[in-house]
Amino acid sequence: MHSATPLTGLRLPKRHFNALDLSRLLAACAVLFWHYQHFFVPPVDYQFHVNRAAVSPLYHQLAWLFDYGHVAVQYFWAVSGFVFAHVYLADSGARGRFWLARVARLWPLHLLTLVLVAGLQAVYNGVNGTEFIYHHQDAKHFLLSLGLAHYWGWQADQSFNGPSWSLSTEILAYAAFWLLLPGLRRSPMVLALMAAVLMLGMFFRRVPDGPVLTCIGYFFGGVAVYGAALKGGLRAGVLVIAACALAALAVWLGYGWHSSNGATLAGTFAALCAVLAIDTADRDGRLASARHLGDASYGVYLWHFPIQLALVLLIDWALGSRSIVQQPAFLLFFVGSSVLAGFASHRWFERPAQRWVMRLGGQRASAA
Repeated sequence: MHSATPLTGLRLPKRHFNALDLSRLLAACAVLFWHYQHFFVPPVDYQFHVNRAAVSPLYHQLAWLFDYGHVAVQYFWAVSGFVFAHVYLADSGARGRFWLARVARLWPLHLLTLVLVAGLQAVYNGVNGTEFIYHHQDAKHFLLSLGLAHYWGWQADQSFNGPSWSLSTEILAYAAFWLLLPGLRRSPMVLALMAAVLMLGMFFRRVPDGPVLTCIGYFFGGVAVYGAALKGGLRAGVLVIAACALAALAVWLGYGWHSSNGATLAGTFAALCAVLAIDTADRDGRLASARHLGDASYGVYLWHFPIQLALVLLIDWALGSRSIVQQPAFLLFFVGSSVLAGFASHRWFERPAQRWVMRLGGQRASAA
């Protein structure tokens, strides 16, 4: 199949954003530090508070990661918006093959880890009489997860491979992007900014389904950044100034107004601008070796919970005590295992599965 001629004026001349790829992997690793507290949760069927400062290895050196690693999810959403704009705005045939490409890229690994976690949770429940961390392991939540609809508002809470909740909300952002794509091509920055402000405004006004609203808002914020770049905003100096201003705003919102959500919003786009500034300054391609590092981020994100659950089962059976998880070496082992699983998964499972699904649909594998 031959690709259509790209639409003019809708794609930046810079083909690869290597620093952005690296940042995706680092963001996935940040989530691992936030979820490390799961190792300290005993078999209970209710919310259990973990004193991260008292039990986490290297906490004083890595406190921000242990306490705020979860905000990397918002960064993922913003990066997704930027990347989707880069890939699809100029592709005149994008709407016709968009959903096949999304299913091919996301669903096979989601299905594999969903089934694996269901099996591991059955073993954990058989031993302990309750589930590990995510307690809604029933037919309803399995079917919702199967269709990536498990965090659209019908759920009781996170279930099965819990971290995939953010993937579920992102599907709705994809749907909004697909519907708005013709309009985005006419006015990418303005329309995307309007969508972002609308969604995030509803979130800050505490409209129900906040996770869905924030996901769509951050996603279109990333699209708006791309739209600004198309108008000449992708210059290192401009991006550095924007990053510094947004970082200062994040500090002010966090410490002055005690608005964690506002600080996260400003801080997310400060990070995005800073990373894009690095990419813009890298005219000689010195970061080219980082180009494919971001490929592992999806696998790292989806594999780390089943790895964690398997390790808990093994530790409880072999040692009878989880004190080993307080050792820095174990922290390194967990993070390293998850990263290696991400790379192995992308090479030997995700890409082959993606090609198979695309061939089944008569299409060429998408780059996004």
